[in-house]
Amino acid sequence: MTIYDISRTLDPSIAVWPGDTPYDLAQILDRQQGDSVNLTTLTISAHTGTHADAPLHFTDNGTSMEKMPLDIYWGLAQVVTVKREAGALTSADFAAVDLSLAPRLLVHSVASHRDPTVFYPDFVYPSPELADLLAAHGVILYGADGPSMDDWQSAELPGHNALLRHGISIIEGLDLSGVPDGVYEFVGLPLKIADGDGSPIRAALRTLNSDAG
Repeated sequence: MTIYDISRTLDPSIAVWPGDTPYDLAQILDRQQGDSVNLTTLTISAHTGTHADAPLHFTDNGTSMEKMPLDIYWGLAQVVTVKREAGALTSADFAAVDLSLAPRLLVHSVASHRDPTVFYPDFVYPSPELADLLAAHGVILYGADGPSMDDWQSAELPGHNALLRHGISIIEGLDLSGVPDGVYEFVGLPLKIADGDGSPIRAALRTLNSDAG
């Protein structure tokens, strides 16, 4: 079996949402300076790199991160590559795809192949109509390689809210470069953050047999 690491590497150069907290790793103790251990302190937004959104991120009194069921983030997932490079994805973008093959959909777009040190405001995201279709096929998790479920300037967040209405959880910032389309075992567990609106995750795919996908 093959394992694909589909997480973004965290380092100080990684792009964050405009206005969000930059990532930093500060050395607090250093063995080369005579300390008994190496010790670092992380400064990080809950939405840096590959991360899960909790409903609390975009709704009042929404479910916080520590209350999200873990089974959402572990199980079969289908990777699907889309041709569209920006804007709302609709059912037409998945016309040739059997969306009932797995309860988790990971959408591979051009975002996986862009410079991770640059924030690109043009990316694909799910339309409410697509959320309706996914729900009809039993999808419980939508994973994107872009940074959001909506246009970066949207205040109404129709994509986020349509997914929430159907009970579809959200992962953003995946790196699906080099992953063939197909069905895999997926794992991407969020941290157990009390009152958290999101969490960085370490996401991976494992092939189900010797044939990738």
